Amino acid sequence: MNLLRERDFRLFWSGQTISLVGDQITLLALPLTAVLLLDANAAQMGYLGAATLMPHLLFSLPAGVWLERVAGRRRIMIGADIGRALLLASVPLAHGFDAVTFGQLYAVAFATGCLAVLFDISYSTLFVAVVERERYLEANSLLNGSRSLSYVAGPSLGGLLVQALGAAFALLADALSFLASALLLGSMHASEPPLEPQAANRREQVAQGLRFIFGNTFFRPALAATATLNFFNLAFGALFILYATRELGVRPGTLGLVLGAGAVGGVLGAFVAGRLGRRIGLGPAFIVGQILFPLPLLLVPLASGSKPVILAMLFAAEFFSGLGVMILDINAGSMMTALTPHALRSRSTGAFRFVNYGIRPLGALAGGALGATLGLRPALWITTVGALAGVLWLLPSPVPGMRDLPEEAV
Repeated sequence: MNLLRERDFRLFWSGQTISLVGDQITLLALPLTAVLLLDANAAQMGYLGAATLMPHLLFSLPAGVWLERVAGRRRIMIGADIGRALLLASVPLAHGFDAVTFGQLYAVAFATGCLAVLFDISYSTLFVAVVERERYLEANSLLNGSRSLSYVAGPSLGGLLVQALGAAFALLADALSFLASALLLGSMHASEPPLEPQAANRREQVAQGLRFIFGNTFFRPALAATATLNFFNLAFGALFILYATRELGVRPGTLGLVLGAGAVGGVLGAFVAGRLGRRIGLGPAFIVGQILFPLPLLLVPLASGSKPVILAMLFAAEFFSGLGVMILDINAGSMMTALTPHALRSRSTGAFRFVNYGIRPLGALAGGALGATLGLRPALWITTVGALAGVLWLLPSPVPGMRDLPEEAV
């Protein structure tokens, strides 16, 4: 039976779909608020990106341990959604009084990042509550399909909202999406897996999560590869909107439409990722995604010439990069979910995110520093080539030989 016919998964998927579209609006509207209202420079854009992601570095490990002691993690997710809605709504409220500051934007970015940590670590527990093991690949394809659709609809809608209402008021769309997600999560009836007995020493629990990640022959190279990619990709992302609007002269509405149209590649990626994984093996598909995600972004610093040529190059960069990220995430995510023992799920997720997400604010800061020191175009070259180098961690590992879902680790 199709997973979307099952009520709890349908509610789970619907909430994620709505929220992901809102997130894409914010990814465009929040930095544009800094650029258009506050005339941000490259360093300040780096600080804003770092503020959003720093909570993953600071809190992923303790949150993973704490959440393993908490029953009803769905309630944590609902509270995180409501909190993020209120935080984002504060920006247009402040703009109405002409009181938006960098301090507020940094604070909103940091606080929403903290709530995202709680939501995302709890997500893995709710996922296994509504999806059977043999359907992980199907479920991840559907959920990442929503993610790729959000890449199409979100930037296009965000660009139009910024053009029509201004960047600050466009953030209200994401606030409403979080409220919708909270309502749908609250309507679910799925029973979460029971809590496992926990050791009293929380420091030892943190150490167990880290030992599992760094001691496993799959997780260790996978983490090194994705962390390298994410460090440089976030450095790239901290500069991209500034570069496109200031250096290439692309208007916010046009940029949103181009990015949304280019993100059709993500829709295609979600459609083909599972098929590719079954045909060539999950490990080789992981490697294909690891290369195809960053490689097309070389077109961004290459972009020059007439406005139609520039827009076509940006479109191609987004299309093929979106295709790559879906192939990477769906196949790697399915393997990680299958391999992780339930007793270690929250703390190992926290440990993985501590490195993989924790390195992202450092990447955003590095991107801002590179852009301020070397200029935007040279910084984009460096960050894209650096992201490509992440695949080198996978080549000597067991990953190329992994064909099917691995057995749960013991």
